[in-house]
Amino acid sequence: MSWKMLTIGDLVATGAADIQTGPFGTQLKASDYVDDGIPVINVRNIGFGGLKPAKLEFVTEETSERLASHLLEPRDIVFGRKGAVDRHLYVSDEQAHWLQGSDCIRLRLSTEEIVPRFVSYAFLSEAHQKWMLTQAGNKATMASLNHDIIERIALRLPLPAVQEMTVDILSAYDDLIENNRRRMALLEEAARQLYREWFVRLRFPGHEHTRITNDVPEGWDLGTIADFFDTTSGGTPSRANPDFYIGDINWVKTQELNDNFIFGTEERITEDALARSSAKLFPINTLLVSIYGGTNIGRTGILAERAATNQACCALFPKDPRAHYIYGALYFREQRERLIGLAQGAAQTNVSQQVVRALPMLMATPTLMSAFVESLSPIFEQRRTLQQQNDKLRTARDLLLPRLMTGQIVV
Repeated sequence: MSWKMLTIGDLVATGAADIQTGPFGTQLKASDYVDDGIPVINVRNIGFGGLKPAKLEFVTEETSERLASHLLEPRDIVFGRKGAVDRHLYVSDEQAHWLQGSDCIRLRLSTEEIVPRFVSYAFLSEAHQKWMLTQAGNKATMASLNHDIIERIALRLPLPAVQEMTVDILSAYDDLIENNRRRMALLEEAARQLYREWFVRLRFPGHEHTRITNDVPEGWDLGTIADFFDTTSGGTPSRANPDFYIGDINWVKTQELNDNFIFGTEERITEDALARSSAKLFPINTLLVSIYGGTNIGRTGILAERAATNQACCALFPKDPRAHYIYGALYFREQRERLIGLAQGAAQTNVSQQVVRALPMLMATPTLMSAFVESLSPIFEQRRTLQQQNDKLRTARDLLLPRLMTGQIVV
């Protein structure tokens, strides 16, 4: 098969590509942002090929019209200028005419010889990501991108028909992953709404006939986390002994807590590491809450496999018969902003186990708690299944991707 090599700069020189830096701060000021309107893609919204929708910001239509040269088109590729330079966003039809943020650089390919989605997949390869980090890295400052670095990006391209077939193969995995993600989001929202209905709005079954005094329904208990859950934390085996990190025991770090189930972890430790550190092996369905890391505080995870954790994870175990990890997970998702507000620390904001244990918690009657858990167990199990499917789909896609991108697999 015939493949050709060129750079983004070659395409820019022939007019087949265009690179656009986001609007300067004088063009897009903090006062331009509004509560709702045209979404703005900032570096924090850029994932590995996809969108990270958390904390999207918005501008008015008037602002977007004023900055029309920075509006995104489907099939654009957006990089972050600072920090996460190994990531990019491939702009979908849903994100058409969203605004490019000040901390982003947009690449637009405009030749029939190149399929932009193929290029996006090439940018997901480990080799490309390492190259980007090397080019943009600087020990003294945060990694940053500019036009010059982007123009030096090398592309290895087969014929357009082969690019299309490669995209068809890989996008089939991504489409399934996205469909599952949307289903998981709907399930999560359904669970949160039921929690709010029963435990925030206090419209639980039978509420019409229940006396409520000082926001506590008759028969319920108002206590603290410590009244209903035991807590502990993990530990970090010595980094001075690299052999500790070549085992098969999952070891969870706070950045792996994303309000989901945890099947596998980036690092795994040995039995010896477990024995010679303060790390502990926790069972399936252990609820974890992040207590370190600024805005990461309060994120939860539920162990789908036995695992140890670092000391920044607080593990909770029901000690009251009514307590359950499902109730605890939804409680912390509702209380997250309060927990962040309680964080203290100069170098890195954090909360202690004592702060977690002192949080106020309502506990309903045994009958209501059983009904609540019984209602939500199928939802959580479905989420667990969908997440496991997505993990397997990503693994399969990631095994295929480098082979397709280098022509090892012929399509």
